[in-house]
Amino acid sequence: MADTTVQDSVVAPVEEKTAVAMKDSVIYDNLGNAIDTIQVEDKGAAAASTAGQKGKLLAALNLNGGTLAPSVMGLADKSRKSYISNLLERSDIKALFPKNAQFMWSYKPSQDENGLLTANYELYLIKKQNNTELAPLDGDVVTSAAQTLNNLNGEVEVNLRMNAAGAKKWADMTTKAANDGNREIAITLDGEVVSAPRVNDAITGGSSSITGNFSVEEAVDFASILEVGKLPARTKIIQESNVGPSLGKTNITKSINSLLIGFLLVILTMLAYYAGSGIISIIALLLNVFLIFGTLSSFGTVLTLSGIAGIVLTIGMAVDANVIIYERVKEELEAGKSLRQAITDGYKNSYSAIIDANVTTILTAMILAYFGLGPVKGFAVVLIIGVLSSLFTAIFVTRLMIDWWLDKGKDISLWTSFSKNAFKSFNFDFIGNRKVAYIFSGTLIVAGLISIFTRGFDLGVDYKGGFSYNIQFTGSEGMTADILRDGLEKTFGAAPVVKQVDTENTFNVTTSYLVAENADDTAQKVVAKLHEGIVSIAGTEVSLEDFSNNETGNDKIHLVSSAQVGPTIADDLKTSSIYAGILAILAVFLYIFLRFSKWQYSVGAIVALIHDALVVLGVFSLFRGILPFSLEIDQAFIAAILTVIGYSINDTVIIFDRIREYFYMHVNKSNDEVINDAINSTISRTSMTSFTTFIVVLILFLFGGASIKGFAFALLVGIGIGTYSSIFVAAPILHDLAANLTVKKRTPDAKKKA
Repeated sequence: MADTTVQDSVVAPVEEKTAVAMKDSVIYDNLGNAIDTIQVEDKGAAAASTAGQKGKLLAALNLNGGTLAPSVMGLADKSRKSYISNLLERSDIKALFPKNAQFMWSYKPSQDENGLLTANYELYLIKKQNNTELAPLDGDVVTSAAQTLNNLNGEVEVNLRMNAAGAKKWADMTTKAANDGNREIAITLDGEVVSAPRVNDAITGGSSSITGNFSVEEAVDFASILEVGKLPARTKIIQESNVGPSLGKTNITKSINSLLIGFLLVILTMLAYYAGSGIISIIALLLNVFLIFGTLSSFGTVLTLSGIAGIVLTIGMAVDANVIIYERVKEELEAGKSLRQAITDGYKNSYSAIIDANVTTILTAMILAYFGLGPVKGFAVVLIIGVLSSLFTAIFVTRLMIDWWLDKGKDISLWTSFSKNAFKSFNFDFIGNRKVAYIFSGTLIVAGLISIFTRGFDLGVDYKGGFSYNIQFTGSEGMTADILRDGLEKTFGAAPVVKQVDTENTFNVTTSYLVAENADDTAQKVVAKLHEGIVSIAGTEVSLEDFSNNETGNDKIHLVSSAQVGPTIADDLKTSSIYAGILAILAVFLYIFLRFSKWQYSVGAIVALIHDALVVLGVFSLFRGILPFSLEIDQAFIAAILTVIGYSINDTVIIFDRIREYFYMHVNKSNDEVINDAINSTISRTSMTSFTTFIVVLILFLFGGASIKGFAFALLVGIGIGTYSSIFVAAPILHDLAANLTVKKRTPDAKKKA
């Protein structure tokens, strides 16, 4: 059985003939008259035509000295592949080879004598079919493919089977190759040679094994591609993003710095407020971060800016469970219980609120992960992992550490002199002042809606389609957003959206120029048009190649990142965002209804969530073009909205949980008294959680990269308004809708049974 591999999948015989230069030779009759011409070898022409290129080609390509397969012309370093390919595409060079000759590079670098991969790639000379670019055999004949290990040498292989037509063609090809001096057959994938085995015998059964120095992962991926077969339609890029190393490095550095600063501030806050127990929370928080990175690493996840944002937010929310527990333990201590008993009861009585709050956050994150794409999905995955690890560290790890410390006969403090009496005497009539809150919220929402319907939104390229570019200037052009916008309006025929990026001398340009065109080279046309406009505006010369290369140095104007979204995918993104929002609200409604058994709780929570979403949307509409940073409505913004929903419902559920508990405990009090007491009793927890989360996101906003500044701003507004709505909207709505929340007073017999 001969070794094989595949292109999309194409199989083609290898050309091993030597190219010969030819010339016309005139034939004369006996009388000296010219009667015909014939083609003969022109040794002089061949020498002359190749003399000029020989030195260039041999300098870049190490010719096969007989140590490689006969079909391999030579080896070249990865950096020289494009140069050699361009050289071989020259018409005068192509004329030296048969018309059916084609050059292909190996898909993997070659190995040295020790079996280690080098930086050199093999250049193959392939014989094509006459009058067609198609291979004799394509991937659609493959019926099954699977990764296996060779029983004799342990080499990783890909075994495949072909249908009847493919098996017959494969038998014909391998028979001819075997009879023609055991010629090689090249098996290629996406225009690169995966394997070129020498055929010793004909393969007539339709089964073959492919080898190519595969790793197990490569073999599995290759088998999957083969099993899918040749796609019936050509691939078309409908969304693409490119980020240059300088911009990516800058944003990542800023985001990591914000992560570290936010982490430090959370540590200081916990120490200042909870003293000894704060140290335990810090240890749990460190473990939480370790678990997040460990989980992401085990999944092979690439950490992006959105992922870093998810970790920053997780750090802010990770202390929430500890705050809930510690505040509950403090209440148990104030009730006269011993420290150990207060800790036991504090943990036990906190589970309900912690689970309810985190389940609602996970529900919104799961919906975000399902409907989100790219960085949004990454953010949601990190958030889910962070919430789960936070639950583990906050509930189990801290309890183990506290019990271990108490078993050593030592005490543990839950407050400092600063925090001991904080919020202890706080008593505000939230229900009595609910009408003031209604007026305030109504004003915010009405102002936001007026702005939404009149000014609209600054839709990002995600939701309107088009091309977005970040262009870095050298600083000597005196460029401003207005100059760039006016100049490019003449180039594109319509004014693009131009914004200053907080990276020095960098501007973002978004245009819908040619967005509806479906040609393969549309993106290149837009870049060329943009280059034309930039050169005209800046008054400096920079080649199109340097301009479009995101690795060009800072001494030349160049693109540092780009994004392309087709109109179809833009519509899909808008639709999926609407679905995500509706499903998130529906999921929260159902969960609250199941947990609290009264629809009034669900309605109160949903009204608060809609209130939060409308306020954040209104702020983005009101202040777009006014604040000195982008307020685009894009996928990151939708991620922020759904995160706000999760955070807000977290707050609301904890307050509702305490309201339900107080109605059960204080059966003789009025609705107003019970709800006010419940809110006042949780105000310390609400303040601490909101403060730690807010301060971390504020650091992300101040020191994070430009690409997540709008995202962080949405979170800042959402956290503030979410905390407000849980207290001043959700609870009052519950009060106004329900007159029967009071639990009937139980009899002594009922108490004994309970």
